[in-house]
Amino acid sequence: MNKTFTRNFLLLAVCLFALPSAAQLSSNPYKFLGNITTRGNVEAGGGVPKYYTLWNQITCENESKWSSVEGSRGNFNWNGANNAFSYAKQHNFTYKFHALVWGAQYPGWLESLAPAERFAAMTNWFDHAKDQFDVLPMIDVVNEAVGNHQAGNPMMKETLGGGGKTGYDWLIKAFEMAYERWPDAILIYNDYNSIRWDLNNYITLVQTLRDAGAPIDAYGNQAHELSDISESELKNALKSQQDALKMPMFVTELDIDIANDTQQRNQYKKVLPNMWELPYCAGVTLWGYVLGATWVDNSGLYRNGEERPAMTWIKEYMQTDAAKNAVGPFPGTKKEASIYIRPASQNVAKGDVLPIKVRARMATKTIEKVDLYVGSELIATMTSEPYIAEYTASTAGYNILKAVVTTTDGSTYERYGRFKVLSETTKREPYNETLPELPGTVNAGEFDKGASGVSYSKVSTTALKSRDKFNTTATQDGQWMDYTVDVMEDGLYTVDVEVASTKTGGRFHLAEYSFDNLDFLTDFTDVPNTGSTTEFKPVRCSVNKYLTAGRHVFTMLVEKGGFYLNSMTFNLLPTYSMPGIVEAENFVNSKGGSIVATSDGFAWGNAANGDWAEYSVKVEQAGKYSYEATVSSETSGSKFTMTLIDEGGNEISIPMVKVPNKGKDTYEVKTGNVKDAFKEGLHTLRINITGGNCNIDKVNFICTEPVTGIVNVEIDGDNTGDSYNLSGQKVGTGYKGIVIRNGRKVFVK
Repeated sequence: MNKTFTRNFLLLAVCLFALPSAAQLSSNPYKFLGNITTRGNVEAGGGVPKYYTLWNQITCENESKWSSVEGSRGNFNWNGANNAFSYAKQHNFTYKFHALVWGAQYPGWLESLAPAERFAAMTNWFDHAKDQFDVLPMIDVVNEAVGNHQAGNPMMKETLGGGGKTGYDWLIKAFEMAYERWPDAILIYNDYNSIRWDLNNYITLVQTLRDAGAPIDAYGNQAHELSDISESELKNALKSQQDALKMPMFVTELDIDIANDTQQRNQYKKVLPNMWELPYCAGVTLWGYVLGATWVDNSGLYRNGEERPAMTWIKEYMQTDAAKNAVGPFPGTKKEASIYIRPASQNVAKGDVLPIKVRARMATKTIEKVDLYVGSELIATMTSEPYIAEYTASTAGYNILKAVVTTTDGSTYERYGRFKVLSETTKREPYNETLPELPGTVNAGEFDKGASGVSYSKVSTTALKSRDKFNTTATQDGQWMDYTVDVMEDGLYTVDVEVASTKTGGRFHLAEYSFDNLDFLTDFTDVPNTGSTTEFKPVRCSVNKYLTAGRHVFTMLVEKGGFYLNSMTFNLLPTYSMPGIVEAENFVNSKGGSIVATSDGFAWGNAANGDWAEYSVKVEQAGKYSYEATVSSETSGSKFTMTLIDEGGNEISIPMVKVPNKGKDTYEVKTGNVKDAFKEGLHTLRINITGGNCNIDKVNFICTEPVTGIVNVEIDGDNTGDSYNLSGQKVGTGYKGIVIRNGRKVFVK
């Protein structure tokens, strides 16, 4: 191959490679100029140029919203989102998922569910989105959560755990759920009227998420409200946001709703450069471009296939050096660094010691060190995980945090945050020197000492002064208390919360604010009417997280108050033995149903078709089994099946149990035999409800035929348990030779 041919070939290759980006309006490598689908389609049609010749980012206007995807519960339609995202991949540009949580376009069936069921449905929605799109470049995690702009916001807030310690815990939970599934996606908070009428509330919301250590990577300005904004007002608003937040920004839904062509063009000339050229602007998405096919009447940039003057100007502007060379925070719209600063508390008493963690993760690079500053003071240089430092709070008011991550190639990445030092000097500490030990009981009044907003909130003065009579004061909406405890044994737990109330409507849940997550330890639990304010009854909740031994701080969060708290008793869930009884309320995992009281304890009840529960069991005696299930129902057609699953995933089916309709409080014993023999070892027992509503108190498994046909013969070791000869006859301790003991062949000398 001669040099001239080689040079020409390479030149041709470069031209071909550059053609798609050159044909699009933006050739800037740091930020995109994107748009949305039109009437559910990628291509607008009607003589408008092909999408990929104009835009290099796509957002689905509606096709990836929850209401569009799961209109009927359990039925998911991803066709529209798939079409848009596949188109972006085909033409080598980026795309954004819009939106996971929004108090507007959610499925109508969600409103009929109780909070715990709604949270399960929300989790299922996130999981299905993850299954469908394992990799997402950008996500609008939460949309329009400022105030009550959307009627569904109170329901979404309740679904995701309420305001909690920060007032915005529900949003923190949403971002943690998204980060768990898509750690390399740019996670965005997006809102309307964020530049003009709700500017301060918007800043407060995003700032709170950032300061609490939520994995939020950028803030999004929809920018629908700019048709008459002046340049000075726009610049001042954007500066106010950035001065407070110091994070990347996206312009997510820009449109200029002006019918007059000249005025629309002139307004774009004011708005677009003042956003695009900001070094913290990561990209601009226009919200539609075909007149008559946008959500507002006059924002289109094409009329009957012809450019309006604003579109002509946008094309000209994108070819200027100012547009081409503007820098941005995400080169190639890819997130390299995930950096989040999480203080142990957002508030701290003056003189107290505050642990602070920097959560740092790189997509492709290696971290060399993490420097943590409070104000201008370097308080720690950390070179290995976990990146945790301690700071003695001294200056009252907000203290600025800054983490600087340096990678081995010399690159640096920054993240900001804040915590507030109270003028109060009451330090945080456990209520007693000796911590409550779990399993065990925690008295509700013995929450941690300290200042309001640090270790408790909305606790009445009376309750604070007389902790031993805490249970005589009613809880309040939004109240919370921290309890420092020692978990003595690893495992799964239940907790019996003693409550009293003269009415229904109270609700609570337990949470743990760890450095790496906001864990809901229990589902949202409704408080029953116990008959009086002094008649305390236990409400049993499953602890959803496997607890590890050591010190923990659990938080009691009261969504709806008015009830009385007495104590919390944590019970370690057993691994049940077979033969033996499995108590149905002590499940390891479950979907649906609830723990209900019986005359002598608890049961797993109100379990409907499709609900299930799983239990940890150990088969001590191999062989064939029968069962005795203690059950009740107040509806006809109630039934369930059971499955025994070994550690290799092998299953043994247990015959269906039909539950008679005798009333929910009338329990009967139903019996049956299992065809296949159980093998020794750890298993999972799964109960699947296949009809009606069931209450299951317990299941007793009885070994009816011990296995006598194991092949391997072992030398006599453990001599406990009954022995059988090879004919299956029971023999005494003096018998010599090969016997069957605990399902094994053993040679007795």
